[in-house]
Amino acid sequence: MNRIAMTKIAVFGSAFNPPSLGHKSVIESLSHFDLILLVPSISHAWGKQMLSYEIRCELIDAFIRDLQSDKIQRSIVEEELQQPGQSVTTHAVLSLLQKQSPDADITFVMGPDNLFNFAKFYKAQDILQRWSVMACPEKVAIRSTDIRQRLAENLDIADLTTISVRKILQQRKLY
Repeated sequence: MNRIAMTKIAVFGSAFNPPSLGHKSVIESLSHFDLILLVPSISHAWGKQMLSYEIRCELIDAFIRDLQSDKIQRSIVEEELQQPGQSVTTHAVLSLLQKQSPDADITFVMGPDNLFNFAKFYKAQDILQRWSVMACPEKVAIRSTDIRQRLAENLDIADLTTISVRKILQQRKLY
């Protein structure tokens, strides 16, 4: 009897403020998934200051083009969930994605910085019971903070992000 393979989806949520080669190194370690969803936070749960959601989405789209993989997509799930004055929780994101793809095997992927804060996540225990959670450290220790700092100092960022992201950041003088 032939079994239908279950779609394995990695859900990588981040501020992507901006996308970095650290993000790329995490994504490269997810190659065993059928689909990798990049989920930019529409508003940060703990009030982190970020570029506008629209600009970060534009940067992510450029980043995805540079990565040249048909397995990677930007998800708009947080747009679908956003309510004025409220943050969008990981639990809500995973619940909606599971509803949209009921037969998918969904894994929530987070960087090491979020692992230490995971207990603070809304319904953290329920997340652990319903979905796989994978802490995935960057294999390249490059953070969005590094990019913002170098841009503020008018230094080159070619070794920190992809070419299209770099061009947008420099041409539009973001950060």
